[in-house]
Amino acid sequence: MSAYTNEQISHLVDGTLDWDTTFRMLSMPKDQQRFVQYLAALQEKVSFPDRIILPLGPHLYIVQSCQDKRWVTQCDCGHVFGDYRENWKLHAMIHVRDSPEAMAEVYPPLMAPDTQWQVYREYYCPQCATMHDVEAPTPWYPVIHDFEPDIETFYQQWL
Repeated sequence: MSAYTNEQISHLVDGTLDWDTTFRMLSMPKDQQRFVQYLAALQEKVSFPDRIILPLGPHLYIVQSCQDKRWVTQCDCGHVFGDYRENWKLHAMIHVRDSPEAMAEVYPPLMAPDTQWQVYREYYCPQCATMHDVEAPTPWYPVIHDFEPDIETFYQQWL
């Protein structure tokens, strides 16, 4: 039995849960059902039938495809970036802010980094244009693969 209702978890996901309840959730140990409730709340918000296995970000998930049961990285809109073990960013639309003019779009005058030393890479879904990530590497650095989760271990030993 969970200490919180499915409605409360849904409000938490939406960012509309009252502060007192949010604070209690953050400061108390998590109950056994919380992750299951969290996945259910996320699943209700997407239109695709694929089962969410693990959230990667606010609008990006590892899902189990209904078609072939593979685990893939997928956007809210249903766009599939590929196998979850691959770097999904390589299949995204990438906008690189590598000039003073491009940096001026996000920084006030004289506050932007020197684009000889640092650029911004913004990663967008090619289908719905949701921004999923931003990196701030040196210009020559390769695309960063954030992590490759060990889903089997997570489900078997952590949950």
